[in-house]
Amino acid sequence: MNISKTQRGRATAAVSLAAVLALTATACGDDGSDSGNEGSGKGEITFWDNNGGPRTAVWKEIIQDFEKKYPDIKVKYVPIPIADVQSKYDTAIAGGGLPDVGGVGTAYLANMVSQEALTPLNDRLKDSSLNGKLVEGMVESVKDAAGRGDEMYTVPTSANNGALWYRTDLFKAAGLDAPTTWAKFYEAAEKLTDAKNNKFGYTIRGGAGSIAQAIDASYGQSGITEFWNGDKTTLNDPKNVAALEKYVALYKKTTPSADVNNDFTKMVAQFDTGTIGMLSHNLGSYQDHLKALGKDKFAGVPNPVGDSGTRVQVSNPVDGLGLFRSSKNKTAAWKFIEFAASHESNSKWNESAGAIPANTEAAKDPWISESAPTELAAKALTDGSTKIVQLPYYLPDWNNISKADNEPEFQKLLLGKVTAKAFLDKMADELNKAQKEWKEIGNG
Repeated sequence: MNISKTQRGRATAAVSLAAVLALTATACGDDGSDSGNEGSGKGEITFWDNNGGPRTAVWKEIIQDFEKKYPDIKVKYVPIPIADVQSKYDTAIAGGGLPDVGGVGTAYLANMVSQEALTPLNDRLKDSSLNGKLVEGMVESVKDAAGRGDEMYTVPTSANNGALWYRTDLFKAAGLDAPTTWAKFYEAAEKLTDAKNNKFGYTIRGGAGSIAQAIDASYGQSGITEFWNGDKTTLNDPKNVAALEKYVALYKKTTPSADVNNDFTKMVAQFDTGTIGMLSHNLGSYQDHLKALGKDKFAGVPNPVGDSGTRVQVSNPVDGLGLFRSSKNKTAAWKFIEFAASHESNSKWNESAGAIPANTEAAKDPWISESAPTELAAKALTDGSTKIVQLPYYLPDWNNISKADNEPEFQKLLLGKVTAKAFLDKMADELNKAQKEWKEIGNG
């Protein structure tokens, strides 16, 4: 009997849970089962940065500011590489050693909430200086991702929205308008392609991370605004099938053939050093483009607008700060979260990262308007002009389904070995089963 990766993921989760229960019964450690205590509000707390390295410098600056304001609290900073953060948390939940505060993204939030590793934050936020000062859409995203109704388990700090980057110099030479609609996107992809001279209108993501981009292109064109219709996903709706067929038809026609293996680093490098007309990636690559091309040769716009006249995009993971149940000094840890998510600190962090602030006051700071792509993305998320399709990050099987289980299938789709309908039907079937199981254990 063949066992799918999704089934293996469920089995692994069950084994992990059993291990957690066993460890809880036999050992004392800083695992998620320990309720911790409020502590004195003084002393040392430990903070895990979930993108250690790229964001280390700005976090150290924020920590220095915090310790100046609260001289009785010291913050031990631990940088965790983004690729290792989920496994690092899982190991600490099972064996002890969780921090007081940690960076937690919505992509793996539900996994941590299901293991009772995080403290619910609604009551703390109600009495906090942050109350009413967080972008509503990001608050809804972290609530939805946790899968516990209206309960919040992280304070959102940023969103790294998707952008369609394009070469303004190439567009101008070809007499093309900015790709603000899907019609203009496809026109530009074709007109900027000269395959014989290694010039292509677009670079498509065929390697790691391909599924989210493909789903975004599907919903963006179809105009469907809900991921679920009752207990069934809309992913394989005929409108999405037609949209995906049109999108993947770009492969090898207006994109390089090597794109079938492209992850984001290869795509960004290709766009920055070659003659690719357009690239779909998030705001995080802005500094790379600026360094390689200069400000006059590229620009970025949010997802193109569909035939309905409405911009539709899937939800991007929202980053946030979580307070761990096992913390022995939750009072001091919460002070750090409040400080890090406050106007000045949140603005400082997001300006460094090129991301969209979660603090509503920070989102109005002058630096936002100095980066046109960030300004447009922030506006798209906050002015009501964009419909967000909330992806089911809360499903325990979501990461398996949206990555390991189906990235190879998407490569088959690009190579013409499966149809868009078969690809989306397979994913939809897996998602419907995962949703049913999630509800059967008392959720939803």
